Amino acid sequence: MDISFSLGPYNTLVVRLGGDWNIAHGPLSAEDVQKKIVSTPHLAKVAVDGGGLGAWDSSLLTFLIKLKHVCSQRSIILSCESLPRGAARLLDLASAVREDVDAHKKSGRAPFLSRVGEATLEAVKSAGEMLSFIGEAFLAFIKLLRGKARFRRCDLTLLIQECGAQALPIVSLVSLLVGLILAFVGAVELKLFGAQIYVADLVGIGMAREMGAMMTAIVMAGRTGAAFAAQLGTMEVNEETDALKTLGISPMEFLVLPRMLALVLMLPLLCLYADLMGILGGGIIGAGLLNISPAQYFHETVSALNLTQFAVGLIKAVVFGVLVALSGCLRGMQCGRSASAVGEAATSAVVTAIVSIIVSDALLTVIFDRIGV
Repeated sequence: MDISFSLGPYNTLVVRLGGDWNIAHGPLSAEDVQKKIVSTPHLAKVAVDGGGLGAWDSSLLTFLIKLKHVCSQRSIILSCESLPRGAARLLDLASAVREDVDAHKKSGRAPFLSRVGEATLEAVKSAGEMLSFIGEAFLAFIKLLRGKARFRRCDLTLLIQECGAQALPIVSLVSLLVGLILAFVGAVELKLFGAQIYVADLVGIGMAREMGAMMTAIVMAGRTGAAFAAQLGTMEVNEETDALKTLGISPMEFLVLPRMLALVLMLPLLCLYADLMGILGGGIIGAGLLNISPAQYFHETVSALNLTQFAVGLIKAVVFGVLVALSGCLRGMQCGRSASAVGEAATSAVVTAIVSIIVSDALLTVIFDRIGV
């Protein structure tokens, strides 16, 4: 590779490039050209002549970009019209600047009414997407009842194991501690009236009607709902759901339906198990602090509870299972195409599930009270 200089008309410096310009023939630098530009007075234009070029690679582009930067610093016009066509196109691409999307936006905070309107439109859009998702899930469930749903039975078995047996340790710990706390709080007050035996009633009814189902659902929202969102979100990022649609397989049937079934089937069973663990925790407090024998605690619990109390908790558990599954799958299917979007989907799934659990529990409690259950 070689460089030669000559002065042209109208204060123009002609830079002639010749030979092979590639990395194999040595490193390239714009220092020689820069020295020539500095030493030439009243220079207005630099013209690059590439008529004598042989083989070239990306190192030629590096040289030209540096030369362009030197000329722009000194307000000198750079002309590269005689370069090879490929080099000229690559130089144009390298010099192109993408317009900033927010370049024309006004700085400052938007007006209050504008922000309220945008939030309202976003809420309406989110509600519409949620209703559409629920409708698609319902249609998939109808197909399941008709025996036409397309999903793998082995996936359902694995999901049942993940939502059931593998969740027993954390459900056991949380439920036992909730029973202990209920019994301890009740014991502090009931001791004042000498009615320690009614700790069994408090723990039994509280776990069967409310705390067993709610705490199990919250645990499953943080454990399983977030996992569903992360799994489906990763499939969205990897375009696996698009591949299923291309093959003519509904992602709602193949991915969402087995997860919903597994959680709806397992959450009532986990709720019953949580009730028993909570009653056991209350029995530990009764025997350790209140001097209530296990036989007395057992008989008082049996007399306070009936099938109606357990039925209320199981109905709530079924509803909570549907809500947790829908929240996790919905946020997973709405996930964006980036790694950070997967984490946001998991977080949003947990928040949506917990809020839905609390609201639905309040509504069901009012309904059961109205019908006298």
